[in-house]
Amino acid sequence: MSLERLNPAGLSPATGFSHAVVATGSRLVLLAGQTALDADGELLRAGLPEQFERALANLLAALRAAGGAPGDLARVTVYTTDVDAYRAHARELGLRWRRLAGRDYPAMAVIGVVRLWDEDALVELDGLAVLP
Repeated sequence: MSLERLNPAGLSPATGFSHAVVATGSRLVLLAGQTALDADGELLRAGLPEQFERALANLLAALRAAGGAPGDLARVTVYTTDVDAYRAHARELGLRWRRLAGRDYPAMAVIGVVRLWDEDALVELDGLAVLP
């Protein structure tokens, strides 16, 4: 299995994401949206950075259960109820991402939404991974 991350010179610099990821492998893992729920199904009542970290940890736990690792992520979509807050915390979110998932960034998108399934959730992440 391999993931080739492409960031063409003609595009704006990729900071915290890759413009394209070419994946080859034999197992595709589709990861459901994860919010900041704990093992009891209770939402972490905290700010966006803390909820982002818990949601990412949950996404990575699901990936590990499928036999994968953070470097296997080919795509992650971030849904947030407050894009302005996401942008304001981008540096801190990047630090939390690198601590949990490393520096091999997948292709990513951040999408603003009116609300998430749990009305107090500020962020949700889903993903796609390619495993050998």
